[in-house]
Amino acid sequence: MTAESLIEEGSRRIAAAFASYNREFRDITRRAPARFEARDWHGSQQDAIERIELYDSWVNRTVANARQDLGEVALDRQLWSAMRSRFHARTAGLPDAAFARTFFSSVSRRVFGTVGVATDIEFVGIDLDPLEGAGDNAETQVYAHRGSLELVIEDLLGDIRLRSPWIDFEKSVRNVTLDITKQIRSHLPAGVEVDAALKHIEILTPLFFQSTRAYVVGQIVADGLRLPLALALQNTDRGLFIDAVMLDEDELSIVFGFTRSYFHADIERVVEAVVFLRHLLPRKPLSELFTVLGRARQGKAERYRELARHLQHSDDLFAHAPGERGLVMICFTLPSLDVVFKLIRDRFPPVKTVLRQDVLDKYKFVFRHDRAGRLVDAQEFKRVRLPRARFTTELIDELLSETAETVHVEGDDLVFDHMYIERRMVPLNLFLREAAPDAADRAVVDYGQAIRDLALSNIFAGDLLLKNFGVTRHGRVIFYDYDELCQVTDCRFREMPQADNDEDEMRGETWFYVADNDVFPETFLNFLAFSDAQRDLFRRTHGDLLEADFWRGIQQRVKDGAVLEILPYRPRRLGQSLPAPSST
Repeated sequence: MTAESLIEEGSRRIAAAFASYNREFRDITRRAPARFEARDWHGSQQDAIERIELYDSWVNRTVANARQDLGEVALDRQLWSAMRSRFHARTAGLPDAAFARTFFSSVSRRVFGTVGVATDIEFVGIDLDPLEGAGDNAETQVYAHRGSLELVIEDLLGDIRLRSPWIDFEKSVRNVTLDITKQIRSHLPAGVEVDAALKHIEILTPLFFQSTRAYVVGQIVADGLRLPLALALQNTDRGLFIDAVMLDEDELSIVFGFTRSYFHADIERVVEAVVFLRHLLPRKPLSELFTVLGRARQGKAERYRELARHLQHSDDLFAHAPGERGLVMICFTLPSLDVVFKLIRDRFPPVKTVLRQDVLDKYKFVFRHDRAGRLVDAQEFKRVRLPRARFTTELIDELLSETAETVHVEGDDLVFDHMYIERRMVPLNLFLREAAPDAADRAVVDYGQAIRDLALSNIFAGDLLLKNFGVTRHGRVIFYDYDELCQVTDCRFREMPQADNDEDEMRGETWFYVADNDVFPETFLNFLAFSDAQRDLFRRTHGDLLEADFWRGIQQRVKDGAVLEILPYRPRRLGQSLPAPSST
């Protein structure tokens, strides 16, 4: 084939591969309504895993095909540069064309093993605008105010296209109307009626499915006022009802947070939906909005661009992250940027029995697992190049001595063969030291709730030390140290044996056999740097976590096939006649 033919055919095949990937992505996403209607939560979990793994599967397949098709010129940079230009022209008119460009970049990076950025053969320039061509044109439905908010809500809920029947449609309408009325009234001047101020409610057309819930997402527009709106729908064996009404940025931010599973929402133009969501969540980075909508690879591309742009407009230095130094990871941060960079050390001290591959496997497991609002979404990056001058001397010395197998000096740069980047939080041990008493007590209670929520998702943190948990700006406690994480069903939870004699009791070492997977919940508090008052508070609120029976009960429910719910909001139940939320 001529060079021109190779360029044309190569760009066409990569574009066709992206189209196939994108079509399969949407096919999986479109299963969500049927899963929700059938309450097929195990099927939903399988769909989530299948969709997460889809991108790498298609990129690997495309790389293999490109190497075979191009043969001896597979590493010809001029050829790939021309293919890049041809690919750009071929995909310029597509919805979300930036996704196609990211796919091409993934392919070219793997073919060449690119270190840093290769602007001649990929589309990752920091000047690229991920929202290029997008405006306020998201696919929405506008419900104009017709004199009565209740009529607007009736129309809105009536348009929800699910086959599940409503338990009590009229009561759902009244409850939503009441909550919205209270929220709008709290923002209006005295004497101004809600129905006089309300203009319309605008809703993103697709439903957003996540775990066992579906969400209606939009905004309320009134005189001088815009409020985010999210309605959580639960489907029980009796039917459908509104489980929660969320009407402020913080509530919505947790639902769309970096600790939640990705949404399944069939969006024709994702970029325009992101523009809409950014109005509702102005403090959330673009990278996280793309990621939580399931476009994790696009989210990674945007996170890299956010980092590169930030480096251009800042002058502070990368330094060790606040908190205790990790035995498995080196953690560093740029003080002016809200993320943490984590590298696996070359060697671990004897107290740590895990291997490097074990750590990699744990992070991969979390990426595929339901994070249940309590596990941070750590993005994996390879072959990252950063300017050496932006690092403190102390940090450089540790990186080159403790991570020499993955960190190298190339000219004026440090090259990181492998790292994780995740949102920065305040380590819980530091938070408890510095917070006001009420805030500290809330964190202690939420720490216990985090352990409980993780257990409900079949996760045992392993190392429960406070330094391995962080506190978000919303005051939520999140687990972020995964090297000893395991599934609850893989553990053996035991009561502490009673000593037969004083001699056994006084021994400095354990006098009974302990297997690798043995866990003794009643000892948890012995290792936590709580004050006496905080220990008492933990026992009062989460004392059952210190009993082996609690954990064995969770094991049994998981083995029985139960899907145990962890919600990102406080539910509002339809009425006393409704049974407690099902665990299946």
